[in-house]
Formats: sequence, structure tokens, C-alpha cells
Amino acid sequence: MRKLFQTARRWVFCAAVLGAAGGAAAEFGDNVRLRGDFQNARIAFEREGKGTVAFLGGSITEMNGYRPLVIEILRRRFPKTAFTFINAGISSTCSTTGAFRLGTDVLGQGPVDLLFVEFAVNDDQDARHTREACIRGMEGIVRHARQAHPDLDIVMTFFVNEGMLRTLQQGETPLTVAAHTAVAEAYAVPTIHLAKEVAAQITAGALTWQQYGGVHPAPHGNALCARMIDELFTRAWTRPLPKEVAKAPNLVPLTPLDPLSYAAGRFIDPAEAKVKQGWTWGVPEWPAIPGGKRARFTTLPMLCAETPGAELTLAFEGRAVGAYVVAGPDAGIVEASIDGGPFQQAELYHAFSKELHYPRTVMFTVDAAEGAHTLTLRVSGETRAAGHAARIIQFVAN
Repeated sequence: MRKLFQTARRWVFCAAVLGAAGGAAAEFGDNVRLRGDFQNARIAFEREGKGTVAFLGGSITEMNGYRPLVIEILRRRFPKTAFTFINAGISSTCSTTGAFRLGTDVLGQGPVDLLFVEFAVNDDQDARHTREACIRGMEGIVRHARQAHPDLDIVMTFFVNEGMLRTLQQGETPLTVAAHTAVAEAYAVPTIHLAKEVAAQITAGALTWQQYGGVHPAPHGNALCARMIDELFTRAWTRPLPKEVAKAPNLVPLTPLDPLSYAAGRFIDPAEAKVKQGWTWGVPEWPAIPGGKRARFTTLPMLCAETPGAELTLAFEGRAVGAYVVAGPDAGIVEASIDGGPFQQAELYHAFSKELHYPRTVMFTVDAAEGAHTLTLRVSGETRAAGHAARIIQFVAN
């Protein structure tokens, strides 16, 4: 009965804050959408005097952009709080990769109080995901995070590229934003629809694309995003916390939007693979390999093969398996078989691989029967690139 009373009081408190924030809502309207209770992080920051905040996304998160501004906002709002901040942004990565590295890069760092997630742009222009793939990745992130830490508060932010901007100016919603919003609605996750706000301001003549800064926002664009997030905090956290308000677990729907979403996404150490022939483990000889490289990958040992016929097997549990790779100008094609079934080709080369060893996750199967399986992976004799190379950072499974 006491828990029921506390829950009711929390919802009354949340409704009161929303009503009190009516004036603040005028600037950004529904482009700042407060869903759920969104008080657990505040309770940690304000009452416990400490908090961990993580940022998961692509280059927009990794860069010196909106993330440092949000960090300063939190420090200003909670000057006595000892914060730990996690930058889990990796350029070019999409929500699929995010779902598989969440456990290592975010949850593996210890309990997290507040998680910002940003993948709308990369799911669009890098991964070119279908709606189904967008939901599987984003729901995988949210569901996994909430199951691991039920008290975790999450904020989803939608950035924008030129194509998404045109779609919004035509009165339509970009596919990635619509898919991620479906996840946000199902799991009561607040959203920052920066993309729609930018489109509206450009259409009204109050902003130009150049002022905003493009795909990787300029200071003006990052400041706009930070202001919207600050407004979310104001709407949720304006009034004092009642003494009886306590942390409460966020609800996780019994049935996921997609039963194949990557909610159990994880890495599998490539060292667990059994090499039949042609694969080697170590740091690639990058100076001798054509194509651009990003420093974060050049010191990592990888499971590598460059000749057709190279073969390995990997035992895994679950319904999905794939590989997190870097794919450059020499990236080839691999062939995957599950439990001795027919081999299916998987292209490693990406549209952005021509000049860069590009990080991406390639799935070999997503709908195997639940249980234990064996993957057989071999390098194909076919290629559409300058070689047959496969460089695996981690295997992934769900």
C-alpha cells in the first residue's frame, strides 16, 4: 500500500510540474517532449550528491558539441554533485552497433543514472536502416538499459542532416525519427526533436542551415540542442522534490515492439573463435594498408583474414550473430552458415569504405531459433572492392 501511495504521489508531482512549466513550453513546444516520471536521475543528483551520466551515439556525440554543453548545464543545476560522465560516442556508428556495445561501453562502467542517446542521423545516412532495423537497434538499447538498471532515466535526441531537413520541410517525418519515436513512446522516454525545431526555424527565416552548422552542428546548433535539453530539465525539475518522493523503477513493456530487437545485444571476444585456416589475431600492419584510419582503431587487436577460403567457427547463444568490423578499400565479402545450413553472403564494404576503414556492424542472421548455435564464417572468392579483407573487432550476438 505504501509503494502504491508513493507511486500515486509521484505522478501527481509530475503532473504539477508539467502544469507549472506551461510558460517554458512556449519556446520549443512539443519538440521538447517529457514522457514518464523522469525523477530518478534528479533524486540521485540532488539527494545522493553523485551521479553518472552517459552519452551514447555517433560522431555528433563523440565530438566537442552538445555533450560538453549538457555537462555544464548539469553542473550548474547541481553544483554540489560529484558527477561521472561517460562519452560513448563513436563516429559513423548506428543504433545497431550501439545496441551491441551498450553493455561494454556504458553499462559495464557501473550504474548509470541518466543516458542520452543519439542515432537518428547515422541510422539514416550511414546505416541507411529500414524502420525495422531502426527499431531493433533503438529498442535494443532502451530495453537492455532499463532491464539492467530499472531506475535509469533516458533522453533521446534527434539531430538532422540535409535529407531529413527536406523531409521535415515537406511536412513529413524522417523514417529514423519516426521509428525511434515509436520506441520512445512505448518506453516513456523523453525526446528532443532538434531536427523539427531546426526545420521550423529555417522555414520561418530565423535560422539558416549554415548557421546551424550542418550534419555536425556548429556552436550555434549545439547551443540550440543544449537549450532544448535544459528546457526539458526545467519542465521536469522546476518544483522542489517532496520528501516522500523516492526512486521508482521505470516500466518495461512485457512485449517488445519487435521480438528480434537487440535487447540482449553483447560482444563476443574474437579469441573464442576456432580458426580452421587463414585467420590471424593481432594489430593489423596499418602503415602498409591503403585507406584512412581512425586512431581509436589502430591499436586494437583484430581477427583478420585477407585470402579467399579463410574459415573459422564460433559458438554463440541466442537468435542473432554478426561482426563489428572496420571495412576499408580492400574490404571483401564473407559467407556465413548457421549450424551447417546454407552459406549466405554478407558484404563488408560500405559506401564510405572507399577512403576510410569504416566501423560498422554486419549481421549474419537475426532470426535463428533461440538457443545454442555454431557460426561458420569464411572469406568469399568474390569481391566488389580492392581485396578480400575481413577485420573483426568483436563478434556480436543477441
